Amino acid sequence: MNYNIPKPTESELEILQVLWEYGPSSVRFVNDKLNEEREVGYTTTLKLMQIMAEKGLALRDTQSRTHIYQAAVSEADTQKRLLQKFVDTTFRGSAMKLVMQALGAHQASPEELDEIKALIEKMESDSEDEK
Repeated sequence: MNYNIPKPTESELEILQVLWEYGPSSVRFVNDKLNEEREVGYTTTLKLMQIMAEKGLALRDTQSRTHIYQAAVSEADTQKRLLQKFVDTTFRGSAMKLVMQALGAHQASPEELDEIKALIEKMESDSEDEK
């Protein structure tokens, strides 16, 4: 995980989500996808994607007339970085407080509870293996 790359802004994260889902894309394609949710001007999307390339969040292929951008950061790494920052700042580093808040605010389905139990069991068994 590269911690030197800056944390994406909310708008940059929206663009990254399009790039993660659809792969390398033109500015027009990304802008069209963003406009399915809310109105975003083409030049705004273009400028954001140029900034993202400068920051190292996206890569730009300029070989054809239509520049193609792709995510330079992985979705999983970005989620880890953002979640760690969120837990540190909002829950003073306590993952338990985050989980308790999330479970208290959201009615988990039986399937979700089973997945949570399985994750806890896996973490406990991994912890015992390390001893």
